[in-house]
Amino acid sequence: MFWRKKTNPAQAEKEEREDKVIHHPREPDLEPSQDVPTDLDPEFVKHELNETENEIIDELEVIPQPDTSVLHSEEAPKADAEGGGWFSRLTSGLSKSTNKISHGITDIFGGRKPDDESLQTLEDLLIEADLGPRTAAKLVDKIRARKFESGTTVKDIQRALADDITAILTVSTRTLEIARPEGAKVRTYLICGVNGVGKTTTIGKLAYHLHYKRGKKVMMAAADTFRAAAIEQLQVWADRTKCPLVAREIGADAAAVAYEAYEKAHSQDFDILMIDTAGRLHNKAHLMAELEKIIRVLKKKDEDIPHEAILVLDATTGQNAISQVETFKGLVNLSGLVVTKLDGSAKGGVVVALADRFGLPIYAVGVGEDIEDLQPFKADAFAKALVGLTD
Repeated sequence: MFWRKKTNPAQAEKEEREDKVIHHPREPDLEPSQDVPTDLDPEFVKHELNETENEIIDELEVIPQPDTSVLHSEEAPKADAEGGGWFSRLTSGLSKSTNKISHGITDIFGGRKPDDESLQTLEDLLIEADLGPRTAAKLVDKIRARKFESGTTVKDIQRALADDITAILTVSTRTLEIARPEGAKVRTYLICGVNGVGKTTTIGKLAYHLHYKRGKKVMMAAADTFRAAAIEQLQVWADRTKCPLVAREIGADAAAVAYEAYEKAHSQDFDILMIDTAGRLHNKAHLMAELEKIIRVLKKKDEDIPHEAILVLDATTGQNAISQVETFKGLVNLSGLVVTKLDGSAKGGVVVALADRFGLPIYAVGVGEDIEDLQPFKADAFAKALVGLTD
């Protein structure tokens, strides 16, 4: 059998270049997935996860200093000029979840007051919208305790539900701290999460907001040294936001990258350092141990580092986000959450479930691909958009 030879040399060369980016020759092989974490090899623990500060420093190579001359450029990346205000973006991004809830409420309560049958149906509706059984039951109990008159409208039910959801979300409505810690240190954010949740994109959008909207000097660190395209993807965001990036080759020690980045950010008087980490399955013990190693090495510079450990969650995973938070909380002192891809499914209710279950700050939510589609979280706006209120 003979294979037909490609007749387009330019196309063949392009495909070869792209293949090298996706399948880097030094990229380690992916490990087979396993549901149950295995015990760590004692030698791995001894030599890989317990490196001394001197060993980390000895491994570092001199790399070019980040160019900080562009940090105060007036030319910001262009956002979607036709995107409207944040509430309209939020409403549009939550449309799949909103339609499920608002249409369901109309069908349930159109022309009637809440009763046992309608409230049971409402509870089922909220569970289907990924608020979870616990939160759905709590909200229905609050509706049941209210006194509704015979002239109750669907909008009255929506307003009551929005008020009760706002009360839950308010606990998680806290602003991401951006001021330098005492002693003019660099505020350090460690960004973590499982594969594919949008960590790198979140860093880029946060950098845009912090640099252009808040006037902060921001540095990025590419501590995801496992995935071949990760460094290149973060470099694109660094170029776009005019924020310098500290990176090393694929397969480099992630903790060494983080350590080196902090050294540079501190010595060059940066306000904020954001460290990208490899996407790791929360049931992979050795990968989670690598994350702990990054934290342990950083703490050798300052016990308070990282000042923020932010977990990025993909809303399309629904209730699986709950188990991810539980696992990461057991290993990392999580300070807050960012929830992305709320526009991708009808599972926006998981944000309410997260706030009710953990009470962790939800620093930002993402409702689209545009650079402006990641914004600080506001409880009342989110609650109104979720149940379909436009005023």
